[in-house]
Amino acid sequence: MEKKNCGLGKKIYLELAPPTEEDARGDRERLLDGLNEQGYKAFLPLKVLRNLYPFCREAQWKFTAVLGWQGEKWEVLALEEGDTTQRQYGAAVDLGSTTIMMKIIDLNTGEEKAFQNIFSPQIPYGEEILSRIFYTKDQPEHLKELQRLTAEGVNHLLRLCQEECGIAPDECLSMTVAGNTTMTHLFLGLYPWPVFETPFAPVSKGGEFISGRELGIEIPGYVYTFPAAANYLGGDIISGLLEAGFYKREELSVFIDIGTNGELVAGNKEFLLAGAGAAGPALEGGISQYGMRASSGAVDGVTISAGNLRIHTIGEGRPRGICGSGIVELLAEMFLEGWVDASGRFNEGVSERILRVSGTQDPEKEELAVCYAWEDESEQGEKLVFTQSDVQEFIRTKAAAHTMVEYLLEEFGLEGEQIGQFYLAGGFGTHLELEAAITIGIYPDLPRDKFCILGNASLKGAVRLLKNLEALGETERIAEEITYLQFGNAGDFLEKMHRAQFLPYTDLEQYPTVKEKLAAREAKRQKCGRVQ
Repeated sequence: MEKKNCGLGKKIYLELAPPTEEDARGDRERLLDGLNEQGYKAFLPLKVLRNLYPFCREAQWKFTAVLGWQGEKWEVLALEEGDTTQRQYGAAVDLGSTTIMMKIIDLNTGEEKAFQNIFSPQIPYGEEILSRIFYTKDQPEHLKELQRLTAEGVNHLLRLCQEECGIAPDECLSMTVAGNTTMTHLFLGLYPWPVFETPFAPVSKGGEFISGRELGIEIPGYVYTFPAAANYLGGDIISGLLEAGFYKREELSVFIDIGTNGELVAGNKEFLLAGAGAAGPALEGGISQYGMRASSGAVDGVTISAGNLRIHTIGEGRPRGICGSGIVELLAEMFLEGWVDASGRFNEGVSERILRVSGTQDPEKEELAVCYAWEDESEQGEKLVFTQSDVQEFIRTKAAAHTMVEYLLEEFGLEGEQIGQFYLAGGFGTHLELEAAITIGIYPDLPRDKFCILGNASLKGAVRLLKNLEALGETERIAEEITYLQFGNAGDFLEKMHRAQFLPYTDLEQYPTVKEKLAAREAKRQKCGRVQ
């Protein structure tokens, strides 16, 4: 019986009887029979077959067979003298458009041995992934260039992990890679243009085992790329769903991953309904003059108490700008304090921090803004502001996230109260302050114990599959069973978007806890004599 309760790579120690006149089986047959007796049906490629003699005899028929799963059966990747089964590892990769992350996993124990991340080597060819799609369109040399750079980035991570834990790349028997559809295409050297162009049929939806050497990856075994369900619902989401696991349960759950794009899946073991849309750069701070990624000097937390605004920065140093989580908290606090109204408009005069600055769109015209760091507080020695234009752009983005949830639930006639678990995935979902996100209406006003913060679900799912071959069937089933909806084809999607362009929503009754917070803050202001 074939062994399935193991990872995508495996080492098997064998002690075989040497040939005799009574048993003159070939070395190959003797090896394969030995593996079969332990439950591993395997084959030998020619490069290993050529090494059987004199290896088997020199090892006195006591050696370790290094196996890699190649999609249908085990392949003998190499033979090692003696028992080396105590050292067998694999690599899991989250292939993001901005950041590539890797974990090295001990396949014997499941223990994490190393974790490293780097910025994508593709960034110089376009901050936005669409730029990379156009860069490679009908340009084979450009496509080869980005594929090579991506492979080099993965190899660099392998070496960084080796520095951390001492495990060499050639000790990693297998690798799982979870990325969106475009990033997977570029990783494999496939043209991503069909992902972008109607009818949005990619060259491949993934789910392939490919030799690491063929991709230029410095591991001896196979690389598995998670399958996509659609052009904008890629392997990173399938991997995240594998980690969340609600596709096996009765209760209705929602999975959402918001970044430059927003992907959402609702369902249970009976159905999986999904959609995706462009969230834009707002949630990563990209809309503001002083917006930035979540790195040192970024404002990632804001509180306003008794009219006093306080900020927190990543690294505890002077602020250089504001990232997505900081924007969410800034907007939530201003709304609760009455600095902005439900439409996001600044209330001039309520604080000295609400001031007029040169317009974002037209520098000749002034617009209102909030100053979250004065000149003597910022790293640059200048005011750091978030303008009225920034607020409106961010509200449009949060409206898109809200509407994706609302639309998918309505498709199945479901109410928010019927949601059992609401899974938040990705960097934004991980670092976002939940109360602030609900306050401005990114997420529905559900009991807080229904929210489950997964963190980097894409990487966690890649680790899960790396350790468990049985999860391969589940991965493929998830991708096959998802029903994908194009939000752009929904007739009333824009109408729903418009209703969601308020804080937290057009109908405040749908956000009872936010209503309570507003009342409590107003009562506190009345008590302190700060009537607005």
